[in-house]
Amino acid sequence: MNYSTALPWTLESLDLDNIEVARIRHNEDLFFLLCSSSFVESGSDLYTQNLIDHFAGDQELQTWLSQHWEHEELQHGRALAAYVKKVWPEFDWDKGFQAFWNEYGAVCTAEQLEPCRGLELAARCVVETGTASLYRALNEITDEPVLKQLTNHIKSDEVRHYKHFYQHYRLYREREGFGRYKVFRAILRRVNEVKSEDSDIALRHVFNQCYPQHLGNEIEFRRISDRAQGLLRRHIPAGMTVKMLLKPLDLPARLQNALEKPLARITEKLFLH
Repeated sequence: MNYSTALPWTLESLDLDNIEVARIRHNEDLFFLLCSSSFVESGSDLYTQNLIDHFAGDQELQTWLSQHWEHEELQHGRALAAYVKKVWPEFDWDKGFQAFWNEYGAVCTAEQLEPCRGLELAARCVVETGTASLYRALNEITDEPVLKQLTNHIKSDEVRHYKHFYQHYRLYREREGFGRYKVFRAILRRVNEVKSEDSDIALRHVFNQCYPQHLGNEIEFRRISDRAQGLLRRHIPAGMTVKMLLKPLDLPARLQNALEKPLARITEKLFLH
């Protein structure tokens, strides 16, 4: 399979000097969401290497991970960081990220991955579902034109990444012959990990950097983070999220349709506290 080496968009294509700062600077909830996302995306090289090692011998997938996926994810981090620095220049992004990286690097290990390669690809579909839903929600929340353009770019990248992981998942499912129950368990495990680790660690380090006087104050941290995540929850695209989550299960159409509506009502609980 041939892949284009060019990035679908570039940081230079964003007109950061023309950000309409007054539209967004007052929104602390959005600041927390954008900054925590920039931390996680900027740590992409660590979990990319874990995946590359996990898929040793699968040269096609390894090549895509190292030459395309990693570069696009890191560009997401760079672009979000550049945006945050433009709108909130008083925030010491580099210091906050370093503190995040010190903790995140210790928990983002190969042991987190599913031992079965095909099930890890199903789990990757969960992660890409979460990020695609996150950036679509952020795109709906904001009316600042540059951020709208940026979040649309990232959302499109994440949907494309999902499709790529799903394509490889199907190959491994045929090869390894695991059933729906194992896929369901892998999806559930990764949903719980997404909830408990990446976003929580990132939000905590944004909070620590913003409010050093409240360091260790769990009640104040929860007040701030719950408010930011509440904003996100109100804009999560439930229908899209459920369809993407269920797809690796390859359910009969009638069952899929029956599940989509009730699951859509609890979607926000899957990715948010």
